[in-house]
Amino acid sequence: MTSRIIAEPLAKALGGSVVVENRSGASGNIGMELAARAKPDGYTIVLNTTPIATNTTFFQKLTYDIQKNFTPVALVGRLPHVLVVHSNFKANTLAKLLAMIRAQPGKLNYASAGTGTNFHLAAELFKDMTNTNVLHVPYRGGGPALTDTLASQVDLSFPSLAAALPHIKSGRLRALGVTTEKRSSLLPEIPSINEVGVLGYDFTSWFAVLAPAGTPREIVLKLNAAINQVTATPSMVERFAREGLEPVATTPEGTGESIQRETSRYAKLIKERGITPD
Repeated sequence: MTSRIIAEPLAKALGGSVVVENRSGASGNIGMELAARAKPDGYTIVLNTTPIATNTTFFQKLTYDIQKNFTPVALVGRLPHVLVVHSNFKANTLAKLLAMIRAQPGKLNYASAGTGTNFHLAAELFKDMTNTNVLHVPYRGGGPALTDTLASQVDLSFPSLAAALPHIKSGRLRALGVTTEKRSSLLPEIPSINEVGVLGYDFTSWFAVLAPAGTPREIVLKLNAAINQVTATPSMVERFAREGLEPVATTPEGTGESIQRETSRYAKLIKERGITPD
């Protein structure tokens, strides 16, 4: 979806055409493998999300190396998640929820979109940083997980803010904290989890553009400038907001540093929590 949102304005910024080929599957590895083998001439780039950082740990036999086979181009945007409970749930603040969890460890549960998904990792990071025990209930996708949260079949979940926002606005879900370090501009009245007691908690899904390794520096810089130009326009900021995205402007170096930092962070979390993909 994100690639299709930026494709047309990016084509105009570059003075050419941008064709989106959806090569999803295997947690994004199919598209990454194709891009890794592409000619490094700037005509093939790949947009992917958080699995860029997690797949190195989840999959032992990747056919590509994120550091050796790719050149970072730009971060496009971040997608906050939000800790939600049903509107009738007993706890109406994060402090009260933590008190409930600690009073009955292992009794409360949370829904995720599946093992190893961002829903899951956001919750496991929360559990790790609060030293709490909440039962994981994996679903096959974010839709069913959110549906059962709305039906009060599970106690809590960490959906994307985009998916949860209509239900928060309607009053069916109660937001206890956003997962970004600071409050989200998309839901400014709700505090961040970091702000209300879990110091240092910061989790977002993110979208990055990479090019095959060996792509000339001048081409990488041209792509980076065009992407930053597109995502900064008022119309794109507004469009991103409708999708729950917050635009990010970075240099190629900043993009690479961010990916390395996230890769190390997720590797530590995945190994310590014993997470294996479905």
